[in-house]
Amino acid sequence: MGFLVIKCGGSIMEDMPQAFYEDIVALKQSGEWSPIIVHGGGPLITSLLAKLDIKTEFAGGLRITSNEVLDVAEMALSGLANKQLVRNIGIAGGRAIGISGTDGGLLEARPAENAGMLGFVGEVSNVQTSIIEHLVEGGFIPVISPIGMDGTGQRYNINGDTAAAAVAASLGANLCFISDIPGILVEKEGEKVKLDAATPAEIDGLIASGQIWGGMIPKVRAAVNALNFGVREAAIMNGLEPGSLLSYARGEIQGTKIIVEQEAIHGN
Repeated sequence: MGFLVIKCGGSIMEDMPQAFYEDIVALKQSGEWSPIIVHGGGPLITSLLAKLDIKTEFAGGLRITSNEVLDVAEMALSGLANKQLVRNIGIAGGRAIGISGTDGGLLEARPAENAGMLGFVGEVSNVQTSIIEHLVEGGFIPVISPIGMDGTGQRYNINGDTAAAAVAASLGANLCFISDIPGILVEKEGEKVKLDAATPAEIDGLIASGQIWGGMIPKVRAAVNALNFGVREAAIMNGLEPGSLLSYARGEIQGTKIIVEQEAIHGN
């Protein structure tokens, strides 16, 4: 049985069809895969900050996280977003346990390199995999919010992609980034085609040539960074398409796989 870490971005959580959660439950029931969800919630954090009239500042496109902002981030991530996912899995017939990275020291954290500018933004220094393994063995689907904590009890807001990569690497798991696009799209002979696979070097070339641009850049960067964490394979796929996760789990071509090397770029 293999672990499959599924990263759900906060920007598409509201649009996820119930079929997506049914597919996650089907994966669990297959006995071949143990799905683990790591989620974000940036838009929800922004919305709550606005409702509470708390000023949000950004540096280099990243949110500056004071203790006040961190309180709201924890409310949004470990509360609203986390329990929404747990409820949807329950509706689909599964048993999910929502857990914060602070629970049991699941995600041990340290300040990120740019913490001096960004405040309480962290990165994962260690994952207590035994917590995840116990939940999985108990028949549950873990749903993890990316708030970490250090040995002094200081909390840190951790980028969801980074947290998912750290969890996947610690478990030797495959990692799927769920998006609202079918994968990496490039132009060939005047038409948009999806790449079935790409290496980090190939992705760098596509970014440099402008084939990968805009909002796709952070997605592919997150996948490449996952490989740097030690994840053997990361994939970007469309979570709005029913059956996409099951197709990937069966080994069929689904989305775009980001791999260390091996196969060359090719499209459908």
